[in-house]
Amino acid sequence: MNTENQNLYFIAIVLPEEISRQVIEVQKEFAERFDSRRSLRVMPHITLKAPFRLPPIVHNHLLNWFLDLVVEIPSFQLELKGFDAFKNPKHPVIYIKPSLNDSLFSLQRVLIQQFFDSFDDAKPNNTELVFRPHITVAYRDLQPEMFERAWLEFRDKKFSGTFVVNSFQLLKHDGKSWNIIRRYDLK
Repeated sequence: MNTENQNLYFIAIVLPEEISRQVIEVQKEFAERFDSRRSLRVMPHITLKAPFRLPPIVHNHLLNWFLDLVVEIPSFQLELKGFDAFKNPKHPVIYIKPSLNDSLFSLQRVLIQQFFDSFDDAKPNNTELVFRPHITVAYRDLQPEMFERAWLEFRDKKFSGTFVVNSFQLLKHDGKSWNIIRRYDLK
């Protein structure tokens, strides 16, 4: 399938401004001290549906699908606590971890099920089948040797924050950056 002429989207919980500022400060520290800047290209978020491509002709169908979602999960509080990592040998990731939260897992499961029911040509990836919520602070350009140095410091470092998840967003890439194009409010 030619992906060149397709739109790129993803669905996420975009963090509130105060928590976002704190996360961006951590991302800036990674950029300055560990030469990892990629996470600064997208607003702090928790991915619910990994990036996916659809032909432009399907754009309005996606918008209607998003507005017509049936999500019976009420707003919920989410706590962020400390750091963790995906220790991939070639592309390690360091992230801020949300505490385990049944509402967050239920939201992701409901969203993924409805997505694949409506877009049956799409194929789920491993991150959608085994949901590991996270807020990325360093990835892709974080070199393995820099990861080792950073992880020694950040594995026991404190980070805490709490916010109410009262919505999630559909984002579209415009070729340069991600933009929120729709918001779904929880009850």
